[in-house]
Amino acid sequence: MQGPPLVGWLLVALCAATGAYCLARIGADAGPVGGRATGGDALMGLGMAAMAVPTAVLDTRPWGAPLFAAVFGAAGLRSLLVAARGRTEPNHLHHAVGAFAMVYMALAMAGAPMAGHSGHTAAGHEPAGTPLLTGLLLVYFAVYVVRTVAVLVPVVAATSGEVTWPGRPNLTNACRLSMGIGMLAMLLTM
Repeated sequence: MQGPPLVGWLLVALCAATGAYCLARIGADAGPVGGRATGGDALMGLGMAAMAVPTAVLDTRPWGAPLFAAVFGAAGLRSLLVAARGRTEPNHLHHAVGAFAMVYMALAMAGAPMAGHSGHTAAGHEPAGTPLLTGLLLVYFAVYVVRTVAVLVPVVAATSGEVTWPGRPNLTNACRLSMGIGMLAMLLTM
């Protein structure tokens, strides 16, 4: 990943921990649909961690972009096929958007000029990718993050003062939130 190395390493730590947790949860999630969704989360977390390694440490050119594009393209197509068969939960469509966003970032970053030794791009450097598509992805993931936060934050009923949650809060939702924030950070550093 290009951009400040500290941001890259923080993303590596966050996404690797999230991916590892999801990988450990695959067997514990009930049923094949839950396991597939958790597997998709694990792939996204670990893939984001690999892509976030600063280029000063690991330059994946020329093999990285085609490899990431192939892996995430296949994952995105699989998510779309599962969703098209009707055996889906909402996360399969989100996984498809996330996978195709990873393909976009990998290909856009492959065409970007190398960062300097300090890890910062040169002054006047044009952003990688298409600004319109990057902007649409930023909006999508910002909305996703806000909606996920709404599930995790307790709500106090005005009449009874009782604390309730709009959804079932669990660590999986927190992991999905952290990956959404990570995706926003990756898109912003392009």
